[in-house]
Amino acid sequence: MLVLTNVHGFHNQRVDVLLILVVFNEAPWYIRGSFQCQQMSSEIVRPHSVTITEFGAVGDGLTINTKAFQNAIFYLNSFSDKGGAQLFVPAGRWLTGSFDLVSHLTLRLDKDAVILGSINSDDWPLIDPLPSYGRGRELPGGRHRSLIFGRNLTDIIITGDNGTIDGQGSVWWNWFRNETLDYTRPHLVEFINSTGVVISNLTFLNSPFWTIHPVYCSQVAVQNVTIISPLDSPNTDGIDPDSSNDICIEDCYISTGDDLIAIKSGWDEYGISYARPSTNIIIRRLVGETRSSSGIALGSEMSGGISEVHAENLQFFNSNTGIRIKTSPGRGGYVRNIYVSDVIMTDVKIAIRFTSNYGEHPDDFYDPLALPIIEKITIKDVTGKNVKVAGLLDGIDGDSFLNICLSNISLSVTSGSPWNCSYIQGYSDFVSPKTCEALQEGIYPKHLSDCYCVLNQLRSPTDPDRSTLVNIMKI
Repeated sequence: MLVLTNVHGFHNQRVDVLLILVVFNEAPWYIRGSFQCQQMSSEIVRPHSVTITEFGAVGDGLTINTKAFQNAIFYLNSFSDKGGAQLFVPAGRWLTGSFDLVSHLTLRLDKDAVILGSINSDDWPLIDPLPSYGRGRELPGGRHRSLIFGRNLTDIIITGDNGTIDGQGSVWWNWFRNETLDYTRPHLVEFINSTGVVISNLTFLNSPFWTIHPVYCSQVAVQNVTIISPLDSPNTDGIDPDSSNDICIEDCYISTGDDLIAIKSGWDEYGISYARPSTNIIIRRLVGETRSSSGIALGSEMSGGISEVHAENLQFFNSNTGIRIKTSPGRGGYVRNIYVSDVIMTDVKIAIRFTSNYGEHPDDFYDPLALPIIEKITIKDVTGKNVKVAGLLDGIDGDSFLNICLSNISLSVTSGSPWNCSYIQGYSDFVSPKTCEALQEGIYPKHLSDCYCVLNQLRSPTDPDRSTLVNIMKI
């Protein structure tokens, strides 16, 4: 166990270096222990199973099978109190419009199965806007329902031996670019107010809008999925946890036209009023690229708050930005207690970016004086090759971003001005190229407690009242 005393009088540089590395490397234990990804599995055996062909579905890629999916799931709902059921989709190309899932259900795809989203917008019915957004994200009013949808559900699994769900989103992207849409585009998969969701071992292609969107959910695992959309497709985010908690995202490859993962929690006054944060989120072993956006983004819709996010073992290449916080005056809310470690970036324009004037407000009724709180952001163990800019860190005048902690970061930067910071306060150790002046004060020894996942995250669960480290390790 690591403990400290009399650290102010300790001047041995070798000990200083070792202590910092040990403290930072020990830190993730507490967060990982708070929600175990492995608690959720896609291998639950359902006592009842049917195949979609039993309900008249035809896998020729031409026949619309919406009714077959709806009828099959309606039938399987009768088994929800009898151990649940499975709907199996065999090899074939199964064209369908939007359909609902039910609780205690597994939707399982064969390795050669492809669920195809209809290119007729009438097959994607309209639903109400989310209360934490107040309107559709793109346009006022309602929004099109996702291809696979669920509301108020428990114990849902979507899985397969790398089967495919293809939204055929190009028609939606063209409507968006031509400004001919009347309502906000649909997601590929969306769950609302649901608990115990597993999405695993599948490939998701060409979503019309954000690909996987759990909103007001808890206990969600997205594991071993591939998400691909063209790099120029508009707003095709990979995975967007939204006002949700206890989320596990691991072992994923994502290549899209927008953020690979974007954590959200509502939009301006609507998100502030709804007041459901996104918290306790684990992201690990993520690989991907995004030409226009970020590997991991927090925001820009973050008005309900975002906290306790732990991301590790990330690889981003051929991308615009690695790690980004997006916010704006009028958002309110907070982003705090964020821990990102073990990141490799290759051919990334901006490694770390904080954007404080993102704009995009739902209407004119937001409060411009609702300022976000951005604090306790720790980023460590980052390497980068052919990075144009190390960091663009812009806080807000009168609302500085606090306790930004950078450690063990080594970037090969092509720009003559690697860092640009404004209204930022924090600390750093072992950062190359040398960071901006606002972050040059060292973390060790007196600022350990200011950095998330250092002092406060080393407390033992058997000794919760120990608030300080009281002895120094012997060298």
